[in-house]
Amino acid sequence: MANKFISLRNLKFLLYEIFDVESLTKYPFFADHSREVFDLVLDTAMKMGRGLLFPAFAEMDRKPPVFENGIVKVHPVVRELMKQVGEGGWIGAHTRYEQGGQQMPNSILAAFRAIFAAANYSAAVYPFLTTGAAHLISSFGSKELVETYVGKMFAGQWQGTMALTEPQAGSSLTDLTTTAHPTDQGYYKMKGQKIFISCADYDGIENVVNLLLARIQGAPLGIKGISLFVAPKLRPENGKLAPNDIICTTIYHKLGYKGAPLTQLSLGENGDCRGWLVGEPHKGIRYMFQMMNEARIDVGMSAAAIASAAYYAALDYARERPQGRKITEKDPGVPQIPIINHADIKRMLLFQRAIVEGALALNLQCAKYVDLAQVLEGEDKERAELLLDLLTPIAKTYPSEMGILSVSQGLQCLGGYGYCDEFPLEQYYRDVRIHAIHEGTTGIQGMDLLGRKVVMKQGKAFLLFLDEVGKAIAAAKADAQLAPQAEALAEALEKLKQVTAHLTGFALKNQIELFLSDATVFLEFFGIITIAWQWLLQAQTATKALAKNPPEAEANFYQGKLQTFRYFFTYELTKIEGLARTLLQTDGLCLEMKTEWFED
Repeated sequence: MANKFISLRNLKFLLYEIFDVESLTKYPFFADHSREVFDLVLDTAMKMGRGLLFPAFAEMDRKPPVFENGIVKVHPVVRELMKQVGEGGWIGAHTRYEQGGQQMPNSILAAFRAIFAAANYSAAVYPFLTTGAAHLISSFGSKELVETYVGKMFAGQWQGTMALTEPQAGSSLTDLTTTAHPTDQGYYKMKGQKIFISCADYDGIENVVNLLLARIQGAPLGIKGISLFVAPKLRPENGKLAPNDIICTTIYHKLGYKGAPLTQLSLGENGDCRGWLVGEPHKGIRYMFQMMNEARIDVGMSAAAIASAAYYAALDYARERPQGRKITEKDPGVPQIPIINHADIKRMLLFQRAIVEGALALNLQCAKYVDLAQVLEGEDKERAELLLDLLTPIAKTYPSEMGILSVSQGLQCLGGYGYCDEFPLEQYYRDVRIHAIHEGTTGIQGMDLLGRKVVMKQGKAFLLFLDEVGKAIAAAKADAQLAPQAEALAEALEKLKQVTAHLTGFALKNQIELFLSDATVFLEFFGIITIAWQWLLQAQTATKALAKNPPEAEANFYQGKLQTFRYFFTYELTKIEGLARTLLQTDGLCLEMKTEWFED
């Protein structure tokens, strides 16, 4: 099968024609860059994806990390990958020049990361997990911490991690028990256990820098008593690296995304695990949420990228696989036709494309807000930040949940072959499943959206979202080709207002459990409307492009966009009717279900 895993043409369409990333270069922070530079970055990502990552995609799954004699051994491509991304400056490309970065727009780097994730998600985890950890140290750490760790991390020599989860505390960080005991030496003595930590120990790197949450001895209970620490596997000491009493006790055997080790760590078994406080005591959750929110958007982008790779594998197969004849053809002597000619195969491929390209658009929309928040001031900056906050749980969850269904449809296109490992669909199906879980499950994202983001600042972010979508609707109504879909989205937006007012009414009555009981359903409802907005934006651009009579290949691209846009509004947006009915009838059914009524 072909090794196409993502469309560079579509990424450029989104970056340049939809979000006008070139306009960022008018701001001083991005002024050194240009369209030519951006294209070079994307071309580099594609070259590395095709030449380094994708060739190891299947082998990293079939030969996952092993834990032998206390050492985690990973695929050799990881060392080469970290070397190349370090030398290329890609791990810290977003940061300021004085910090060793390239001041590259996040929009371009988000597309760069998507290409990596589509080529080989397991491999892509290593460098970009380091990006988030290094950014956290740069943002809140002391000058000494930055000088000690960030340069090595940007160079790809030291891995970065995010160590939150504990055996008794998953999403409930309030209940974490890892402790930090103050000393008079400028560091803390750490003690505890961390589980499900990606890439926290392996033989393809010199050192691992763990960003972990712990409670300082005597700190208050709950979230307000949690602090953030740097706790490296090997601590710098007198110009050398010394063991820091952090031991990998096991690695987990996973359903998918097998090429990156998921580890369990024991801290301070010998009483000498040293951690260095990041920022101020008891503000660890606030600091960590910077990395967590960045990671949530990356999770959504990665899910869309995996679904993209599955779509192109299914598309390639559908074009080549002969099976059956036209439904009206009764002569068995007539040659079989490629399955892509069958309506149901087209439906499944349209579903995949609608999910993939809608989700990629949303995540690049969020990336553009990151860039704007960095260069704008005052109300414009706040607008970008609030929209980013509101959309983060959707950008994480819609691609994650719908990516599972999208890859499933890709597998379905292959029939029985999709279930066999000689084709990549079964691996994509396993790899994509984690995204709805890590960095906050779908239930957590639903409560974040409804319980925090929709109501924050008296609903200001929500009102800004309504305004943004309203602008797109108004512009589309002026085009007769798009007016029916624009009207459908306007009606959907009214339903969103109605449902949101209904649910927040419970909060105003202090019926908090009832308010949040269907938060996940609300997230699904909100997500479909959000992706419809993104498709309407794409359709407007495609319509204008077609009016200029482009060459055949370009015309086919834009016509494909419009047909997929119509598919989404016909098959997907209509699903909100049932969801709205459910949400408007919220009566606490799930809350009222007694635990003893579940059958033993």
